[in-house]
Amino acid sequence: MATIDGKTIGHGMRFAIAVARFNHFITDRLLEGAQDALVRAGVAAADIDVVRTPGAFELPVVAKALAETKRYDAIICIGAVIRGATAHFEHVAGQCASGIQQVSISTGVPVLFGVLTTDTIEQAIERAGTKAGNKGGECALGAIELVDVLRQVRHLTAETSK
Repeated sequence: MATIDGKTIGHGMRFAIAVARFNHFITDRLLEGAQDALVRAGVAAADIDVVRTPGAFELPVVAKALAETKRYDAIICIGAVIRGATAHFEHVAGQCASGIQQVSISTGVPVLFGVLTTDTIEQAIERAGTKAGNKGGECALGAIELVDVLRQVRHLTAETSK
């Protein structure tokens, strides 16, 4: 029986971070958290590219273009969708999540969902570096771990095909 656990050691890994400008007062903090976590885990700053999108809805198409370059081990999508008085929240949050998942599955490149979906601005602020930690940093560590897990799984697949 084999157990595969990912490690959060990012030496030699390359990442793209796609970050939405909308709600930038939140997403800028999430981006800082993600970059800090990657560097602390051993990823070279030169191996982290940042691409800005207008909003969270546009993250999947940019993530797909980044994945198709085959330049990155993983892509981290960062955004903040805060509930308002209309149904717009559900449409943006749902389509963003679905699109990001589709990109990851269709390209085989891990694409992580670092998009806050909160009811209030206060909740978003808490998740961007105050009471609830920085979800951007947590997402970045998850990206490193997932890259490591997939490398191990793919190595097992290569060994069994010999």
